[in-house]
Amino acid sequence: MSVMAGTEPRAAPRLAPLPDPALRGRLTMLVVAVVVLWPLLALAEFHPWQLFGAGNLQVMATFLAGFVPPATSPDFLALLGKATLETLAIATAGIALAFVVAAPLAVLATRALAVARIGPGPGQWSGAAFRAGVRGVLSFLRAIPEVVWALVFVRALGLGPGAGVLALAITYGGMLGKVYTEILESGDTRASRALLEAGSGRLGALFYALVPSTAQELASYTVYRWECAVRASVVMGFVGAGGLGQLMDQSMKMLNGGEASTILLTFLLLVVLADALSVVIRKVLA
Repeated sequence: MSVMAGTEPRAAPRLAPLPDPALRGRLTMLVVAVVVLWPLLALAEFHPWQLFGAGNLQVMATFLAGFVPPATSPDFLALLGKATLETLAIATAGIALAFVVAAPLAVLATRALAVARIGPGPGQWSGAAFRAGVRGVLSFLRAIPEVVWALVFVRALGLGPGAGVLALAITYGGMLGKVYTEILESGDTRASRALLEAGSGRLGALFYALVPSTAQELASYTVYRWECAVRASVVMGFVGAGGLGQLMDQSMKMLNGGEASTILLTFLLLVVLADALSVVIRKVLA
């Protein structure tokens, strides 16, 4: 049947929008977050509106104006180059020692490499208790901040980069060990279990099953921790552990903003270098 001339097609009825089924849950989480965070912010004396006071803005502007232009005198750049190499040495040596600490502890703490878990036997409870003890050691190592260890070793060894290396080795050894354990356990562990059931040892199951499938994550996290070690070595320099931090502390005490600006730019370049190195390593291991 043809449509009669002069008649318009009837518009389809407009449907009412369906309610969001997760709206109540989101609102509940928002209320809970506000209730929990508000007293925490009050306890932390978080008052960001004070930054915009007339006197405070003037003080910050005067302070930041001292950072321009950056210092470029030959004598200072020579000191900066030495401090940069010292910082890289502290971070690299600290991560290397941290890896020596973390790798065996991670192997011992990883459940996927536990021989006692492949079948019934009397060693299951003792193995679980041993792994819990190793995880406790990792928790202790990473619980104490590296700057505290740096203060301890500065008292024992004197001022210099040696204290920073040992501080990084202890704290970052616990961090690397914990994350290595989680990475090894989060992947596909069927191959390692099959090797263990066939009579292979822990190292065989580690290098032929777990490491090949998690090499990218392990390498990426290690490089990331090296980047964090560079930042930490700068902070530890303020307590006498050498490197860019110690030079930065001297510049700030002398109210030399130009030198501080140059040090910050150098530190930024180091972070960019670490990020580029991480990308290259991931491509090589892909």
